[in-house]
Amino acid sequence: MSIKVSVIIPVYNPGKYIQPCIDSLLRQTLPSSEFEVLFVDDGSTDESPAELDALAEKHPHFRVIHIPNSGWPGKPRNIGVGEAKGEYVQFVDQDDYLASDALRRLYEMGHRNGSDIVIGKVASNFRGVPHGVFKTDREKCTIHDAPLYDSLTPHKMFRAEFLRENKIAYPEGKRRLEDQLYMMEAYFPAKVVSILGSYTCYYYSKRDDGKNAGSARIVPSGYYGNLREVLDVVVDNTEPGEFRDLLLRRFYRVEMLGRLSEPNVLNYDEAYLGEMLAAVRPLAEEFMGEGVHEGLGALTRVRSTLLRRDDGEGLLRFARFGRSIKGATRLEKAEWQSDGKLAVTLSGRLVHGDDAEPVRLLRRDGRVYLHPELTEDVLGAGELVDVTDEMDQFKAEMSLRNRETAVEWPCAAEFTSHVEDLGDGVCEVVLRGSGVVSPQGVKGRGPVSKGFWDIWVSVRGLGLVRKTRLGADRVAGVEKELRPALLGSPARPVIPYFTDPHGNLTLDVARRSKKLAPYLENRPVQRMPGNRPELRLDVFTRPKTAPSRTELVLSSQDGGRTHVLPAEIRNVAGRAHIAVPARATSVPAGSWSLAARLDGEKDPALPLCGVTVRSNGRLRLDDGLPVVDPELVRATLSNRRKATLRRRLRAVGGPVVRRLPAPARKKLRGLAAMLTG
Repeated sequence: MSIKVSVIIPVYNPGKYIQPCIDSLLRQTLPSSEFEVLFVDDGSTDESPAELDALAEKHPHFRVIHIPNSGWPGKPRNIGVGEAKGEYVQFVDQDDYLASDALRRLYEMGHRNGSDIVIGKVASNFRGVPHGVFKTDREKCTIHDAPLYDSLTPHKMFRAEFLRENKIAYPEGKRRLEDQLYMMEAYFPAKVVSILGSYTCYYYSKRDDGKNAGSARIVPSGYYGNLREVLDVVVDNTEPGEFRDLLLRRFYRVEMLGRLSEPNVLNYDEAYLGEMLAAVRPLAEEFMGEGVHEGLGALTRVRSTLLRRDDGEGLLRFARFGRSIKGATRLEKAEWQSDGKLAVTLSGRLVHGDDAEPVRLLRRDGRVYLHPELTEDVLGAGELVDVTDEMDQFKAEMSLRNRETAVEWPCAAEFTSHVEDLGDGVCEVVLRGSGVVSPQGVKGRGPVSKGFWDIWVSVRGLGLVRKTRLGADRVAGVEKELRPALLGSPARPVIPYFTDPHGNLTLDVARRSKKLAPYLENRPVQRMPGNRPELRLDVFTRPKTAPSRTELVLSSQDGGRTHVLPAEIRNVAGRAHIAVPARATSVPAGSWSLAARLDGEKDPALPLCGVTVRSNGRLRLDDGLPVVDPELVRATLSNRRKATLRRRLRAVGGPVVRRLPAPARKKLRGLAAMLTG
């Protein structure tokens, strides 16, 4: 069988940090006969060469190639591509790891589209991730119609023949920005690029020794000499105009102005800042013309102006101000919807300083400017920064992020921007909107995994993006509608709570650490009227929530005796109902306390109510419990009757109806729908 994928891993003295990578390759769902793993050992001096050789002896689809030390990953990757037998090659770093289904999914997407490059969604607990690239799956795109330039790491799947035909190879030896150069050289000739955004394929993992690649301080002259090569690739493959300016602007913002902004520039001494300016300014003058400069957001444009003026002190002062700019959100409403999604209403804005003052704008003569107070320390007196044409660029986005794995999923949300008057021509922009958080997943993505999931909001405007948690600032009473939920099949608890001490909104999915019982202690328990003992808990459910088993505990008044009864939790009109057994023949007559083990046998049970056990074993719930609204009872009983009728009609009439002609089937099904609602 031909090899589908060759995984190429440069290795140099990885120590223990390579083990998650190895484990993830052994867990791949792609059959081992269909992929190979090439460890290219770059002259390691630790125990890893022998350990990898032993691993390859045990697993025939693993190979180890030993080379003299080259000092950088470029040569090992090139050697790996040259030795690869696979239709595609996948680059992985030694201290990262793949999701178990990554190779299969990436290969299948690439194979069906004839893709030159396949980009899998990434997660990171220490470095930035271009989430905009992964908002959705893209079967076919190119650098001209997708923001590929925001994803310049090489940890992707490439068609091997595409790399060879286009002579795409890494520069070898110690250097910087080799990934950006490699990716830009690959993106331009790529006719088909595919993006798998619905499955997290690749995980960047922070090392506890702080020695992740790229963590060392740069030498400005070398770094920006290497950046020049990347910019030359952009210029050689584009015509002057908007598209070229768009690509150049990305490198201007990130590699150039980004290193002259907070927090980086605030850590430079005077000499190093001078080196940075001396290295950056020539590139800015040569490549970053007016089209690039004018397309920047207002606050980034101020930095560009200061760079052009060679004003290092101004850049430092503006970075101190920029460090104080935060995103601020206010949670106004949160409640479960019938489809099992948590709907939130919120507002967001940019603020600055210890007192969280709004980032003010100034209206003058039909135009809108940054308020002079924001730039008075760095620009000349009376020099205003016009933001009129970027007022529609204020945006907000909401996402759900796993606190431990750093997997992040976008949430469906809509925001509108409002210019709010603060008096005397001063105003601010407030983003108001609503969104939904879906623990059970959305189209193309399954339920979120067990864990703590935090809600984040990105506030965009004036060239900045500020991410902030949601919930610390909230309207009084929001907590009342944030009841625990049971969702899915099998049913999983989802417990919204506000963190201590910061008060941010988090979802505990599938009992990562939170339990149902503590969050229900002060919430009402109601009883259904009638002879059937049934309790309604303040736990949200939906029609697709599967019934689940639980245990009820009867305790004597003195606490000396207990009896355990089996019971079922099911959805009834959007809440969890516990059907209490009608009889408990093994329980002595008398008064007992009833509790439910909602979190398992080892955790405290939730007290429910008092019960009376009669001599015949029949249970009677405490009459003091509040009774469920009669209208809800009528609706519930009606729905139960209709559901029973539907089941009987399907069981009795289904085989007969399927043998009838199509017109007759249609009429009978219409009649059945009328009868069953």
